Amino acid sequence: MAMTVLPFLLLLLLMVAMMAMADSATNGVKWAVLVAGSSGYQNFRHQADVCHAYQILRRNGMSDENIIVFMYDDIADNPSNPTPGVIINQPGGGDVYAGVPKDYTGDSATPENFYAVLQGDTTAVSGKVLGSGPDDNVFIYYADHGSPGLVTMPVGGNVYAQDFIGVLKKMQEKQSYKNMVIYFEACEAGSMFDGLLSSDMNIYVTTASNPEESSYGYYCPGSYDHPDVQKYGTCLGDLYSISWMEDCDAKDLRSVTLQQQYYVVKERTTLSHVMQYGYSGMSSDVLSTYMGDNPQSVSSQIESTQATTSSLPTTSRSAVSQRDTDLIYYQHKVKKAPTGSTESAFAQERLNAEISKRQKEDTNINLIVKLLMGKAKSSSVFNTIRPAGKALVDDWDCFKSLVSSYEQRCGRLSTYGMKYTGVMANLCNAGVKKKKFDEAALQACSVRH
Repeated sequence: MAMTVLPFLLLLLLMVAMMAMADSATNGVKWAVLVAGSSGYQNFRHQADVCHAYQILRRNGMSDENIIVFMYDDIADNPSNPTPGVIINQPGGGDVYAGVPKDYTGDSATPENFYAVLQGDTTAVSGKVLGSGPDDNVFIYYADHGSPGLVTMPVGGNVYAQDFIGVLKKMQEKQSYKNMVIYFEACEAGSMFDGLLSSDMNIYVTTASNPEESSYGYYCPGSYDHPDVQKYGTCLGDLYSISWMEDCDAKDLRSVTLQQQYYVVKERTTLSHVMQYGYSGMSSDVLSTYMGDNPQSVSSQIESTQATTSSLPTTSRSAVSQRDTDLIYYQHKVKKAPTGSTESAFAQERLNAEISKRQKEDTNINLIVKLLMGKAKSSSVFNTIRPAGKALVDDWDCFKSLVSSYEQRCGRLSTYGMKYTGVMANLCNAGVKKKKFDEAALQACSVRH
């Protein structure tokens, strides 16, 4: 009897192994690229978001070899950090910084390196790149400041919508992925995809905002009363981002679809419109298809997370526009500093500089538009919104040249001032050429305000 059973068991084990191999070949390998596009302690939340995302992927079985991280890495050991070497992403939360790979940090966190990594270009970078192929699934998460038509990186120029979509198209042509999921946290994030990303690329996208609105920081001083928030003195996370990540923390990713998570995030993120772009047919895929399907101690993790987050809010009433987070940060520093101290004077100086910068940008842009369009037509440049499904601008080279021209003559756009790239897009759509814009910017920004 034993001799009869043994060959049967061996055959059964062989069949199981062959099925597992076939399943692996079908599902391919999971890859992820995580990007924090800012630097500076006042932008703590973006790197905290990315570190938290990394922990979710690792906990659910994704290998470090397949996770590529872009972050400036100036937060954990920043002198302003009250817990050196530790980053948290929610009040009462644990350290999310431990173990995070240092793939592209400091001066290597550039748009060019981001594009090279996505295209698997080992000749352009010496670090990890996507080694994905036609059977593999790719997850991209980006968190930072944005504006109509572009998002930023810690070093170098901007990531423009047309350029980013161009890279995705090259990846499709090279069969660098089977399916791709992109979660995008930024102001006007929808403008990176609306009218640009076709539905036949097997790419599913959700964004924190539509093409015309801000996204929101969360767990911020002055708007959320918790000892950790006061201690860190800066926003710990972003509303859209902590919404999808806290949802991941509290659930088994093998039983939640992309569409189900979209509805959860949309319900919580009420101050901006969480959007979907690309191929909707992927929305029925479960999260584990892209974020790892080999969870470590799922039940205990869920239980622990639910205990941590049970007292956290589920609404966006305390959110802060990303346009105003720098202002909130400096206001909080002034409030915390001892009256009459050197620290207080320095904090007030930084706050005054932030306010002055915002006022100058308002004045500069208004004068440039008036010089180019005349008073009667100025309002249309500020108020024109393109219909859904139509890209922000017709001539992307014009758009990029106007943004560059402004920053060369008037200074780098602040987080607040980035909203005016939409005005520059409208100027291009109205037929304004770079030479005329150059002249107007030179005249406007040479005026003392």
